[in-house]
Amino acid sequence: MIKPKIYTMSFAKVYPLYVAKAERKERTKAEVDRIICWLTGYSPEELEQQLDKQIDVETFFAEAPELHPSRNLIKGVICGVRVEDIEEETMKNIRYLDKLIDELAKGKTMEKILLGSS
Repeated sequence: MIKPKIYTMSFAKVYPLYVAKAERKERTKAEVDRIICWLTGYSPEELEQQLDKQIDVETFFAEAPELHPSRNLIKGVICGVRVEDIEEETMKNIRYLDKLIDELAKGKTMEKILLGSS
């Protein structure tokens, strides 16, 4: 089975796109980092290390210290697909992150984005 192209992309190349999306809507890089760290369990320092290593997206999620146990509560549509209906775990985690960044760009509070655990 052929892996989706996103799996082999460097997370360091995807990351600035998340930041740019947030900043276009008057949100910050710090908020993007907080979301990524909440979802993956990386500390801010570990996130920077992963970005420096230029690892691919699949490895970024595979090496995540502790994916947040409440991530399965993230619901909604991203790229025309309901995130809760995605079966493959890596793709589901990628779409969870996409959805959280979308919510940030839409102006939701960090408390609501992080499911009340901010």
